[in-house]
Amino acid sequence: MLIEEIKEHANRISETVISYRRHLHAHPELSFKEYETSAFIKERLNELEIEWQPMAGTGVVALIKGEQSSDKVIALRADIDALPVTEANAVSYASQNNGVMHACGHDVHTSSLLGTASILQSIKHRFAGTVKLIFQPAEEVLPGGAGIMIKEGVLDNPKPAAVFGQHVSPFIEAGKIGIRKGKFMASMDEIFVIIRGRGGHGAQPHRNIDPVMIAAQMLVGLQQVVSRIANPTMPTVLSFGKVIANGAINIIPDEVYMEGTFRTLDEKWREEAHERMKKMATGISESMGGSCDFTISKGYPYLVNDERLTEQVSAYAEEYLGKENVEAADIWMAAEDFARYSQLTPSCFYLIGVGNKEKGITSSLHTPTFNIDESSLVFSTGLMAYIAIKQLGN
Repeated sequence: MLIEEIKEHANRISETVISYRRHLHAHPELSFKEYETSAFIKERLNELEIEWQPMAGTGVVALIKGEQSSDKVIALRADIDALPVTEANAVSYASQNNGVMHACGHDVHTSSLLGTASILQSIKHRFAGTVKLIFQPAEEVLPGGAGIMIKEGVLDNPKPAAVFGQHVSPFIEAGKIGIRKGKFMASMDEIFVIIRGRGGHGAQPHRNIDPVMIAAQMLVGLQQVVSRIANPTMPTVLSFGKVIANGAINIIPDEVYMEGTFRTLDEKWREEAHERMKKMATGISESMGGSCDFTISKGYPYLVNDERLTEQVSAYAEEYLGKENVEAADIWMAAEDFARYSQLTPSCFYLIGVGNKEKGITSSLHTPTFNIDESSLVFSTGLMAYIAIKQLGN
């Protein structure tokens, strides 16, 4: 049977895929600078005798054509960039690039897709149609690699009927997946604020226009966009992670600088919220005698899983992993530029479990101690291959 054949191949290449992951983990590269990573991917595809072409600078697109006749095309996507995080794991394959780490699991996504490619290439006599492999750069920073690849034609020539992707989750045990149909992940916008006042001696606040106090009022006031203006049924997040006043115990500065993020799951509300925040920030600043520059850099749209496609993938996963290993995922307010594919083509993006509580593998994404149970690579490679073949109608 097909499942047994795929599982046997996935087990046979598991050590190779783990070695891929460890190599990539030890040599992480930041967004749009994934030169060695790109070269590594091309070398592995060459070894598998799979045709590829470069795209979006460091991206790679490859095609695996089934030997039976069909015009149907589906795409599988992995992201390849790392984060500006200093690794704290004491492992033999720890990052060798100081201050850069695969703390979001893109090394897993890439090595897994290479493993899937190996499986599909070995059984291409068993299926009809074409599988497009998308190794995408720069998921972690705006404008994101997905949009660039789309502009360069990744969804054309040949045009896929569906796009599939997976993301590691340390909160799901290895051997399981999490999946949700419909709206799944949030849009993401970056907020940059300069609040201007008039600095001076801290003992003479009446002679100054205190931008620190304006910032404090703004931070509290803007939360009303979430708590009092947003529909309570619409998930909305507004968070500020950087506030720089740069005065002293007795010095009120001239300016305060802030950075934050806004996330939601509705494009109409997203645009309204932008205008509300700008108007409120300006009003608070001016009412206290200051001024502000409130800039929103619009990022990724929300990610939506095609309902019919996701139901099919859930069924395939139950067949491959067992029903008990397929969990319903909650809405996740993180953002993913896979959303750009999902807005244009029927798509399914699911979570692959990499956690293991017994082994102490529980650290969250984007932390210096993030790691995975590498047994998850057996499931991730085989499942994606099975999904691809089933979706092609074989």
